[in-house]
Amino acid sequence: MPDVPPLWTSAEIETATGGRLSGRPFGAHGITYNSREIVAGDLFLALQGARDGHDFAAAAFAAGAAGALVERPVEGGSAVVTADTLRALEALGAAARDRTPALRGAVTGSVGKTSVTQAVKAGLDLAGPAHASIKSYNNHIGVPLTLARMPRETQRAVFEIGMNAPGEIAPLSRQVRPHAACVTTVGPVHIEAFADGEAGVAAEKASIFDGLVEGGVAVFNADVAHAAVLDLAAALAGARRATFGSAAGCDARLLDFQPDEQGATVRAELRGRALEFRLAQSGFHWGLNSLCVLLMLEALDVPVDTALSALADLRPLAGRGQTAVIHGPGGAFTLIDESYNANPLSMAAGFRSLGARPVIQGGRRVVVLTDMLELGDQSQTLHEGLAGPIDAAGLDLVHAAGPEMKRLYDSLPTSRQGLWRETAAELAEEAAMLAGPGDIVMVKGSNGSKASMVARALAALGEAPRAKG
Repeated sequence: MPDVPPLWTSAEIETATGGRLSGRPFGAHGITYNSREIVAGDLFLALQGARDGHDFAAAAFAAGAAGALVERPVEGGSAVVTADTLRALEALGAAARDRTPALRGAVTGSVGKTSVTQAVKAGLDLAGPAHASIKSYNNHIGVPLTLARMPRETQRAVFEIGMNAPGEIAPLSRQVRPHAACVTTVGPVHIEAFADGEAGVAAEKASIFDGLVEGGVAVFNADVAHAAVLDLAAALAGARRATFGSAAGCDARLLDFQPDEQGATVRAELRGRALEFRLAQSGFHWGLNSLCVLLMLEALDVPVDTALSALADLRPLAGRGQTAVIHGPGGAFTLIDESYNANPLSMAAGFRSLGARPVIQGGRRVVVLTDMLELGDQSQTLHEGLAGPIDAAGLDLVHAAGPEMKRLYDSLPTSRQGLWRETAAELAEEAAMLAGPGDIVMVKGSNGSKASMVARALAALGEAPRAKG
């Protein structure tokens, strides 16, 4: 192992969790609950889930785990035995939080959580030793795990917090105890879990402010329909409020957003100071996202010039706007991969961004869409409602997959109807039919409806062997 102090010693784990050591003392340099991801020197968490983590302890030790956190003795190595490994993980996260003076931020929202979290992290990295959620580690396991992984020397950290049902965000925010927390936006996402629909989503997102430390900053989108809900929650939490939006009176106000092939130019005002800056992102939603990032970094004591440098260099994340020119058998086309996830808000933003992209003569603006999920009894209306933003963006062709997207497909004029298939897998098999030379093709859909299969199939067209002339 590297000649550096461990992230956790077995004695520290005992103290934090109230557990007892079985075996020899150890030091761990990392933490994971997946035995297949073990790096030599890691602490293995034997969590109870669909599978019992204790069944994988032997494999974890064989892969080099320094120790384990368990509920019962295991063979193969040293372990700290506790009554409940999930509660012990939460205790470990709290101990990590309390042993460092790091300024902490927390991010939630119906759209843009991961992207904004990573953008904030990019700014934190430029300001000193920083720590953040990886992937979308934003639930009851991901949040305490991210806390527990926080190095002692961390000066600033940011945590993503998500939800699928009511009552999930506030407890996670209280674990983080952020100095600044933000709501990127509110929209009809996971609404099937809320009897009062989008209003319930707004209240749940606003509960991130419940965990703020005294005097903390509540950052939120003043443009959303339920901004008053967010404002009230911030006030009840005793937070200092910082708003972003397009209207006068916002602390960070968006004045103009001009996308281009390399990204976008943003004009804005930050507390009355005129700003013009570049983004490596071209999606229209990044106009407000960038202002949210600026306010979060301000609250975490990062200079604005440092924040702007981070935004200028931040590239799109996988499945969230990555763009590539694909040299397919029929000619080159541009692929915009937005396949990671989708909801009505992000769909409309994506259509608008695609509509603003210039195309060469003969090229088309094409969208390939798979079902949006977890929309409950509003699913039909929300899928059919995408026809309006598609028309407003002036898109040329729509390919679709899935029973819900069939509703949209059937509502389109025949001139816009491309292919429709029952599943993304079927559409992926016909990838060569989805794009032509000079086209700009955006793929978007929910994770569960497998939009990424279509994106991968389109990308693979550029890897196909070409006939020799």
